[in-house]
Amino acid sequence: MIQRIQTIYLLIAFIIMGILPFVFPLETSSAGQKTFAMDHMSDMILFGLSAALSLITIFLFKNRKLQFVLGRLNIILNLILLGLFVYHSLSLSGEVATSEKGIGMFLPIFSIVFLVLANKAIKKDEDLVKSVDRLR
Repeated sequence: MIQRIQTIYLLIAFIIMGILPFVFPLETSSAGQKTFAMDHMSDMILFGLSAALSLITIFLFKNRKLQFVLGRLNIILNLILLGLFVYHSLSLSGEVATSEKGIGMFLPIFSIVFLVLANKAIKKDEDLVKSVDRLR
């Protein structure tokens, strides 16, 4: 259902994790060579899984409990991706000149914010349905 705010949040999280990794680089070396998410297979798989999970969660609007669980699973997946980025940045292999981090490293943080907002809205809807059911 497009009129629900969590659908908009999940769609933004899908755009952040599905489209923006191809636009923004993860890092730029001192020679000016940009590294994108598609250059590392593990990063690309995690970005793809997160985008697919966001898209699947949008279409599960009738099952709010499963939608909430998938949102939390997506947050955990983004935290793993963020941890992988921190690991990559801290374990540079003998690079003499320092490389510059790109905005692509922060995409999981933006996605986590929108996923948390979506989960809050899903929880709010679930509480509203429970309160209406009590009145019947």
